[in-house]
Amino acid sequence: MANPSPDAELDSGAIPHWYSDDDVLSLVDGDGVTVYDDDGDAYLDFNSQLYCVNAGHGEERIVDAITAQASTIAYVASSKHNDARSELAGRIAGIAPGDLSNVFFSVSGSEANEAAVQFAREYTDARKVLTRYRSYHGATYGAASLTGDPETRNAMERYVATTGAAKFCPPVAHQSPFDADTPAELARQAADHLEYVIHNEGPDTIAAVLMEPIGGTSGAYPAPADYWQRVRDICDEYDILLIADEVITGFGRCGEWFGIDTEDVVPDLLTFAKGVTSAYVPLAGVVTGPDIAAHLRDTGIDVGQTFAGHPVACAAGVAAIDVYADGLVDNARERGDYLETRLRELDAHDAVGDVRGRGLLWGVEFTDLETGDPFLHPWVESGDNPVDDVIDAAQERGVLIGGGRPRTQLIIAPPLAVTDADIDQAVDALDDAIDAVF
Repeated sequence: MANPSPDAELDSGAIPHWYSDDDVLSLVDGDGVTVYDDDGDAYLDFNSQLYCVNAGHGEERIVDAITAQASTIAYVASSKHNDARSELAGRIAGIAPGDLSNVFFSVSGSEANEAAVQFAREYTDARKVLTRYRSYHGATYGAASLTGDPETRNAMERYVATTGAAKFCPPVAHQSPFDADTPAELARQAADHLEYVIHNEGPDTIAAVLMEPIGGTSGAYPAPADYWQRVRDICDEYDILLIADEVITGFGRCGEWFGIDTEDVVPDLLTFAKGVTSAYVPLAGVVTGPDIAAHLRDTGIDVGQTFAGHPVACAAGVAAIDVYADGLVDNARERGDYLETRLRELDAHDAVGDVRGRGLLWGVEFTDLETGDPFLHPWVESGDNPVDDVIDAAQERGVLIGGGRPRTQLIIAPPLAVTDADIDQAVDALDDAIDAVF
């Protein structure tokens, strides 16, 4: 039987995720910041595919580590120890903030967040977890209940709902219920609001607060100064655990090893995925401090996943950390400053309402100059979305960028190996795309 062509595969059964009726780009090769489609056309990958190929495409040190591990022992049950698994756990402990030093491996970010919540509930003997509106923590049933994005949550809860999650508002100034005039006032109002929610939910019923250090697909929102410290203090006051969702923000994305490092706060648990292997092999996990780890070891863990901590993935993770340490985290910090400078030039467009972010994770929001509202808010109205048109126009100009949640904004997140020349080419193309649409 002849081997099927790529087109035959697409026609016969491969269903893309987040699928719509639009044409789906078929990518077949990649090198550094650039990917190539099946026609040989090149694109700057300023989405790192899904904010995960942090080391860039075609990094041979990671490929070699994968090959070597597969040649030694390709799989070890997740209930057993393995040298690659133990080495990666130690390496993660060496770069994690504070006393976070024990790693429970998983497969995806959704599952890592579910595991962290399960551990928090068992440790505190409380059931509720507070997460932000406009957040994204995954699309499995448990993780979707934590997600504040109604598009994801409603899709998963259409037929069955999970319980134990409550929502609060993120510390954002634009299109939010807060009326602060300064970042300090915004930090105070948002933290007071969180404490208000805790009071009304009942502190003794709350196991954890789960947040991304910098908003991911919700818009690359950095919190105002002192907000995270106030959240840490509130959690300590009410004996609530603080979980940092670092699925997107981890492994150099925001200019430090973890996004929470930019806030000088240590969470009680930290979840990771995506960049841990630069997405070369699926891997995720939860990092805890010694007290929670001791509790888990004493009480036991009755659930697990076949592919959690897969040795090939762990070998890729060790190699990826070596690659990041070899200048890529520093480059993300330095290039992040230049990316910010270039993106802020887009403010010259009347349609650009806000530019925000940190490191190599940035959001560009579009708003009507006269009203300050989105041109189209896909969560509350239907119609042609000009943000989709900007994404398409950028792709036509050789640059791949993502849409945020809600899709009133773009998310820009290139691989950590990006250069100033790459940034110039991408932002120039985005500038032209905005001109063409608006």
